[in-house]
Amino acid sequence: MRDVVEIGLGKTAQRGYHLDDIAIVPSRRTRDVDDVSTSWQLDAYPFKIPCVGHPSDATMSPASAVALGRLGGLGVLNVEGLWTRYEDPSKILDELAALDEDSPATRRLQEVYAEPIRPELIVERVREIREGGVTVAVRVSPQHTLALAPVILDAGVDLLVIQGTLVSAEHVSTTDEPLNLKEFIADLDLPVIVGGCTDYKTALHLMRTGAAGVIVGVGADEWSTTDTVLGIRVPMATAIADAAAARRDYLDETGGRYVHLIADGDVQTSGDIAKALGCGADAVMLGEPLTQAAEAPANGAWWHSVSSHPKLPRGAFGVAGPPLGSLEQLLYGPADDPDGQLNLFGGLKRAMAKCGYRDLKEFQKVGLVIDR
Repeated sequence: MRDVVEIGLGKTAQRGYHLDDIAIVPSRRTRDVDDVSTSWQLDAYPFKIPCVGHPSDATMSPASAVALGRLGGLGVLNVEGLWTRYEDPSKILDELAALDEDSPATRRLQEVYAEPIRPELIVERVREIREGGVTVAVRVSPQHTLALAPVILDAGVDLLVIQGTLVSAEHVSTTDEPLNLKEFIADLDLPVIVGGCTDYKTALHLMRTGAAGVIVGVGADEWSTTDTVLGIRVPMATAIADAAAARRDYLDETGGRYVHLIADGDVQTSGDIAKALGCGADAVMLGEPLTQAAEAPANGAWWHSVSSHPKLPRGAFGVAGPPLGSLEQLLYGPADDPDGQLNLFGGLKRAMAKCGYRDLKEFQKVGLVIDR
C-alpha cells in the first residue's frame, strides 16, 4: 500500500516519487547490446525508438518532424502553432531565438500566437510531412478539436494527438458543449492519443474512450510553471506507475486491449528515459532535449505550447544555447560528453542490456529502488 502522510488534522497526502527519486535495479542476467530492440508499435505504425516529439514550435516544424520520423521516432506538429498561422514563420523563430534573459519573451510569444490559425496551412503542413515519407501526427487542444478536426481529417493524418495540460474523459461545462472524447474517437477510423493525465482514475477513464495511447504527465521541466501557476505537480515516476496499473486493469476489463503510455515531463537524459520506461511507459515525449539538436527550428530556444496562452501562460521562455550535435547524434550518438544528453536511445539500449532485457515490453518489468 502506498505511503499516506498526515499533513494536518483530517488531511492526508499520498507520497509520490520523481524519476530522480528512483533507480533501476539490474537482474541476474545481462545481455549483448546488439541483441536488444528499442522498437515499438502504435496501432499499425511501427517505430524504431520510443521517442515522440513534443509538439512545441521550438522543436517540431514540418522538416524536423520528417527528420525525427526518418530516424525512427514520431514527430508531432502543433496545428495551433506558428506553422499554421504564418506562411513562413522562419523570421519569427529567428527573432525568438535571439531573445535573451532580459527580453519580455512571454509578451512576445503572446503577440505572435495571436495571429489566427489558417485552415489551408494545416492542409499544407500535413502535405509536407506526408511527402517526407513518415507517419503523420498532429496535435490539437481539446478546446479546438471539434472546430479543427474536419480540416485535420480531410488533410489525411495518420495519428491524431489531443493534448492539453490536463485532459479528462468527463469535462463539465455550463457554457460550452464539451468534447465527448468517447463519441468523438468512436467516429474516427484512425488512432487517437489523448492526455495529459497524472493519476490512475483519469488514465483508466481515458483508456475507456477508445484511445490508442494516453499521455502521462503535464510536460513539466525546469521551464514549466504549471506548479507555481496552478499548484499542480505530480511526480512522474508515480504518475507513470499509476497509469500502468490502470492499463493492467483495463487489459483485464477488455480481455486484452492494450493502450500505450507516453511519458511527457521530467525526461532529460537517457537515464530518465530508461526509468520512465521501467515505470511502465511505452515511449517518452521529448521537448527541451530536442532543442539541443542542430536541426531544431528555434535554434536552441525552448517554450511549451502553453507558454503563449493569452490569459494564463504556464511556461518560462528558455533562452537559446549552442547545439550539442545533430538530431541523429542526440538520438544515436556518438556522444562526446558523459551526462546522458547525447545518444539518448543508445543509452536506453545499453541500460536494457545491462539489466538483461531484450525488448521494451520486457523492460517494463525491471526492478526499481528508491534512492533519495
